[in-house]
Amino acid sequence: MIAWRYLRARRAEGGVSVMTLISFLGIALAVFALIATLSVRSGFRAEFIDTILGANAHLTVYSAVHVSETGQTTRAIDDYDEQAERLAAVPGVTRVAPLIKGQVMVSNDSRNTGVEVFGIRAGDLETIPRVADPETGIGDLSRFNEGIAIGSGVARELNVVLGDRVRVISPDGVQTPFGTSPRVNAYEVVYIFTAGRYDIDRTRMYMPFAEAQSFFNRDGLADELEVMVAEPERIGQIELDLMRAAGERAMIWTWRDGASSFLRALDVEDNVMFVILSILVLIAAMNIISGLIMLVKNKGRDIGILRTMGLTEGSVLRVFFICGASVGVVGTACGVILGCVFAIYIDQIFSFVNYVAGGGVWDPSIRGIYALPAQLRLEDVLKAVGLSLGLSFIVTIFPARRAARMNPVEALRYE
Repeated sequence: MIAWRYLRARRAEGGVSVMTLISFLGIALAVFALIATLSVRSGFRAEFIDTILGANAHLTVYSAVHVSETGQTTRAIDDYDEQAERLAAVPGVTRVAPLIKGQVMVSNDSRNTGVEVFGIRAGDLETIPRVADPETGIGDLSRFNEGIAIGSGVARELNVVLGDRVRVISPDGVQTPFGTSPRVNAYEVVYIFTAGRYDIDRTRMYMPFAEAQSFFNRDGLADELEVMVAEPERIGQIELDLMRAAGERAMIWTWRDGASSFLRALDVEDNVMFVILSILVLIAAMNIISGLIMLVKNKGRDIGILRTMGLTEGSVLRVFFICGASVGVVGTACGVILGCVFAIYIDQIFSFVNYVAGGGVWDPSIRGIYALPAQLRLEDVLKAVGLSLGLSFIVTIFPARRAARMNPVEALRYE
């Protein structure tokens, strides 16, 4: 009761309601910023990993440099079907698909762009989640053997729609007595996919496996094997088994190898951002000390009277501790609510900001993904709550102890 009266007292009555309000706003905004930042970082990491696992191989098997039967030095795999069967037999593997990969130029009217071609079988393409997604894909994937599938970014660049025919040009074409002649074929666009990553949608094209073998002069060969597993986060646990099944000449490359530097950068950035925002929470909590010190100074006469009436030091300490802790608890609760609302409605908030700014706030060609993601995790909320309440309680102890140890005689000497 005493703590509540001190908190709501007007300044004319010796209260510090203004300082209390400032402390409350500071903690609420600091906790909001901490939760919002952690949610965005978690969402960005989850979206990045999901686009990797949803549109790329979890593990790639390719061959070391060797001499083929024709006497040429190559990395191509000639026994890809047998090798795929051995890999598919490893526990935890869900699919193994041979691939043909190459870089070509695609042309439509006067528009040209470079793309990376993935030669793949139709059944294997249908198992790639981010590509064979009926919600984001346009067209009929069952007609894949009749044409090609391109990313939405490639379609925009070439200004093509379903049913249009595009020319695919490869510099490594037919061997003639006068040298290598470029190969030019025309294909119908039967499917347009959106994988969710700008660099994938802008540069990738899928071609039927047999057609890709012919187009890139890989008859009877595959460039690599694409392996999908049930638990890609634990790919390291079956990596050795896959290496043994692949054979002596085989080499492997996991999705973690390709994204390891970026994932480490995200981890470092997460830690740095948490430390920086923790300092903001500490600064906001320090306002509680200022408010309590002023409150103790203004309430010195009250403390002296309460002590002479028999109130113990512990009771006085609890009064002022409740004053400071209440500000921390209420501010933290409001900050949690604001942070959770921001994470839940981030799409609507971002759309409003983009509208106010006139568009162009988020450039997918720079950031790689099409929207600002956020993932609200209980772990992040608990970290923010624990940090805020811990700092609020700790900084409250010192002015509360000062009030408790105040000598009632000194407090009433000049009253």
